Amino acid sequence: TDDEPFGGGGGMVMKPEPIFAAVEGVLGVPPACPVILLTPQGRPFNQQVAQELAGGSESGDRRLALLCGRYEGVDERVRQHLATDEISIGDYVITGGELAALVVIDALARLIPGVLGDPDGALDDSHASGLLEYPHYTRPAEFRGWRVPDVLAAGDHAMVRKWRREQALLRTWERRRDLLEKAELTEEEREFLRRLKGRETE
Repeated sequence: TDDEPFGGGGGMVMKPEPIFAAVEGVLGVPPACPVILLTPQGRPFNQQVAQELAGGSESGDRRLALLCGRYEGVDERVRQHLATDEISIGDYVITGGELAALVVIDALARLIPGVLGDPDGALDDSHASGLLEYPHYTRPAEFRGWRVPDVLAAGDHAMVRKWRREQALLRTWERRRDLLEKAELTEEEREFLRRLKGRETE
């Protein structure tokens, strides 16, 4: 399944024949679904890509083939003539593509109706709305002197929604400001961010 690279150099390269044979033997010629190569050279994987890849999964008929590289990677002809997309889970290198494939599978599975116990469970997740997720609390209301914010126990659902959105904005502002450039924000939310920025300059 692997051999030394032409031109020399360290490591081994996965050969094209067994990869083509495996994919085409299961999916046909040409493959009947997208074939995604997990590689550090691929486009960055994020929530938007997960939603794109999960498209059509509501009916249960969406299929994807994930190719996992090893060693020095796969023969370039696999990339050129078999893979229809290339995905990277980050700017680092791991031993093989299997862990990257598990990340992709888990992210996509969460978007399929019925997978999560709460059908709305994925809607508020970090990145689902373009922002990091707001803080969560559960019982007891006080633990070691640390209290749950009063607004969460007051029963005013509109105020809870407002607090959660502002906390998501605040957390994103503090930890991942790059996400705010693409987030869809109301004028009220932009004003909230302007106030945060003003506090920094005081």
